[in-house]
Amino acid sequence: MDHFSAQSSPFLPRPFLCQSLQPKGGSNVLLVIAHPDDESMFFTPTINFLISRGHNVQILCLSIGDADGKGNIRKQELFQACVALKIPMQQVKIVDHPDLQDGFGKVWNHSLLANIIEEETINHKINMIITFDNYGVSGHCNHRDVHYGVCKVLYDTLQRDIEVWELVSNNILRKYSGPVDIWLSMFLPMLHPNETMQCLINEHPHRSVLAMAQHSSQWVWFRKLFVAMSSYTYMNTLRKIK
Repeated sequence: MDHFSAQSSPFLPRPFLCQSLQPKGGSNVLLVIAHPDDESMFFTPTINFLISRGHNVQILCLSIGDADGKGNIRKQELFQACVALKIPMQQVKIVDHPDLQDGFGKVWNHSLLANIIEEETINHKINMIITFDNYGVSGHCNHRDVHYGVCKVLYDTLQRDIEVWELVSNNILRKYSGPVDIWLSMFLPMLHPNETMQCLINEHPHRSVLAMAQHSSQWVWFRKLFVAMSSYTYMNTLRKIK
């Protein structure tokens, strides 16, 4: 696989090199998220990396985020955030299904999720899927259900020609370590030598702030603090699901 130099960011240790993602047979990548703002809070290092290297990124958001009755507003905010992330609006799909409602305790049917995700992979000739791991960064049940929906596509519908990568959830110390996590991530592949892992550095961390600011209904003080302190603003560690 190709490598890219860490010298583009002032936070990076000079010897640290990360491997690039190379989707098989093309460059159509589907990012599957649960709510509007997941892409900005958690996945901007991955999005920036893929966009900068010419990959075609599609976003599938599996709810409108209507837990507080702001679903229609949040839909528009997601489109605005994707503009900031250089993803065309026509490459963003937001699902508004009565059985996929935002909220803790709202259980999402994994078969329903798999059907929706599989349809997107076929329609857009997807070669790679990226989503949450089975903890979902924060433990949110919707994030976790999305993970299992993607796994169902991989295992039950025999979509074996599609690579699937999950965002590794950090423990509480790493989660709020900001750019320091770039250094800590150097040692993660050493601790898990049998897993295929990719460490993607956010070469434009200001875009995380710009994108999240488009979610004005969610842009309250504690989320501003989260984006500033979160390791997910500066680094994504992806693990391949086999």
